[in-house]
Amino acid sequence: MAAKSPWTIATSLSVIFLLSNLPTPLYVVYQEQFGFSQITLTLVYSAYVAGTLLTMFFLGRLSDQIGRRPVMLASLGLAAASAVLFLLARSTPWLYAARIVSGIAIALASGASTAWVVELEPHGDQGRGTRIAIGANDIGLALGPLLAGVLADFAPAPLRLSYWLFLAVLIPAAFLALRTKETGAGKPIEEASFEPQLGVKKEKRGGFVAPAVGAFAAFAVLGFYSALIPTLLGKELHLKSHTLAGGIVALLFGCGTVAIAWKPSLPDPRGLRGSLVALLPGTVLLVVAEALRSLPCLIAATIIGGFATGLAYRSSLRAVNALVPDEERSGMVSAYLIVCYAGISLPVIGIGLLGTALSPLATNAIFAGVVCVAAIVALVVSKTKTRTNTKPTPSPKTRTSATTA
Repeated sequence: MAAKSPWTIATSLSVIFLLSNLPTPLYVVYQEQFGFSQITLTLVYSAYVAGTLLTMFFLGRLSDQIGRRPVMLASLGLAAASAVLFLLARSTPWLYAARIVSGIAIALASGASTAWVVELEPHGDQGRGTRIAIGANDIGLALGPLLAGVLADFAPAPLRLSYWLFLAVLIPAAFLALRTKETGAGKPIEEASFEPQLGVKKEKRGGFVAPAVGAFAAFAVLGFYSALIPTLLGKELHLKSHTLAGGIVALLFGCGTVAIAWKPSLPDPRGLRGSLVALLPGTVLLVVAEALRSLPCLIAATIIGGFATGLAYRSSLRAVNALVPDEERSGMVSAYLIVCYAGISLPVIGIGLLGTALSPLATNAIFAGVVCVAAIVALVVSKTKTRTNTKPTPSPKTRTSATTA
């Protein structure tokens, strides 16, 4: 009998997302062994944006058409291929290939599994289903760097062992996906449409803007931590522990997981605005920590930023999920995730490029400014949209009187 619990797919989703941040504390090791520059490091980290964006653009609606299970299984297979590429890596081009393949895997899993978890929620509670999906996402993102950091410091073969363990846990993840009830359509793949489509209908775009821009700001912060925290700790704070680097990233996503579970009744518009307000001091503190070379300040920034990004992700994804019916959800979620992956990658590339001409502190201050501007824009749009939606509609009598007058 097929399993009907959203937790089975949430577990598989956590496993896939282990891969996203697993290399984070290892980037500095790769940099030392392969001898590449800081800009190359940011490009390697961001290489998966090519895989994610192309996949979301052309295959974002695939699970709506052929079903959730085959897409999820394909993503697990690609995640295994990415891990093998990391295991075989002997030079920088291998890392680019591994990141691109992991991007494709994560993109396929994101749209399909998020929709699948929401549809498996036994009481039809979209909010709870969304929290389960993004909580699973954040747990995987937290555990990946922590595992890799500890193994890099205390176990042999730091660039190999983490990926062997990842391959081992993919097996039960695939079994869970196979045993879970299908909730999507069941067209043959040859009948599926691969026409590029973002999935945001014209009448839904007004409601899409605020959560999308807010998610961009939140994911830019996540991208900074995932790519550059080991470098900031090593070069600016003179702390070279891989475990500490992985622990800081794990703390960020762990706080995000708590925020996702916290106060479930908080309305989405209020939750999104609260997260964006908290994102401002959290981002500023990150720059202050670098300027003062202060680990306590960095930890404070991480805790605030973690809660802010987790709440922003929860609130914005719930708002996007509520815009569409089940049969259109994967396409809409894929459009939302395109914005998220652009946020997690493009600002990091910008930091790498600016870093060739400016000091690290100046570069990161510019990054903080961009994040704050995006958060403020999302706040303004959200408040404007809320006022428009809550404005009283004149009664027929009032409208007639106005017309007569």
